[in-house]
Amino acid sequence: MKNILVTGSKGQLGSELQFLSNDQNNFNFTFVDIKDLDITNLENVIEFFTKEKFDYCINCAAYTAVDKAESDQEVAYKVNVEGPRNLAIGSKINQTILFHISTDFVFKGESSTAYTENMSTSSLGIYGETKLKGEQAIAEEISSFYIIRTAWLYSSFGNNFVKTMLRLGRERNELGVIVDQIGTPTYARDLAKVILAMIDFDKENFGIYHYSNEGVASWYDFAKTIFAIKNIEVMVNPIPTSAYPTSAKRPSFSLLDKSKIKKIFNISIPYWQESLLNCLRLMD
Repeated sequence: MKNILVTGSKGQLGSELQFLSNDQNNFNFTFVDIKDLDITNLENVIEFFTKEKFDYCINCAAYTAVDKAESDQEVAYKVNVEGPRNLAIGSKINQTILFHISTDFVFKGESSTAYTENMSTSSLGIYGETKLKGEQAIAEEISSFYIIRTAWLYSSFGNNFVKTMLRLGRERNELGVIVDQIGTPTYARDLAKVILAMIDFDKENFGIYHYSNEGVASWYDFAKTIFAIKNIEVMVNPIPTSAYPTSAKRPSFSLLDKSKIKKIFNISIPYWQESLLNCLRLMD
């Protein structure tokens, strides 16, 4: 029986892991959120890890308010940099293997080909900067880690683009959605399944991996598909990023190359529209 700690258990990915835990007989899960464990407090992390003796820690905790991070830099740094560092220190002391979830925002989004794990990083904004420094902090502390970069995460749990579109589609007759940012939507349940499969694989292929669903889309394509599946009649107009200014800049291209994770862990990745359909069925 493998003992697994999941931090940030009330977020999208943490909630999906909780859902999947009901069918996992080989794993013993402990789910915590900030009220149970403040990952920015090193003393608390070490005490928690030493007491419980975890085989794995899956860190789903993160500061993800991309625009707010620009003015809330201190908190974003604590959660996205010091938090992962503390978990890495706790993991090292107790020989725990650390899984950490990162983001496409560690890249500027200027590539013309899908990003591989070994391509140079150069983050956009405070959110991307803190997530990249969080990766680096982990690598400075331990070698027994898996960092999984993902993008455009959504779920039937929590707040996300899918839920926002469903709400707006029912409130309005017309919407403008950005068409010149390219990536791939990622169903959090698919990612959760892959993480558990990696643990079950039980081989030490540590390092950085990319995961999203298969295929390519713009936010406009994503929105159009949501409305088509749910039979919501709303006019969706494609608009450029320049027409929707935000505090933080977004990557214009965040397609992730998943060749490494597919090859090493022998997994197949669902096409994004298929996964979206599965998720939307749960929202009926």
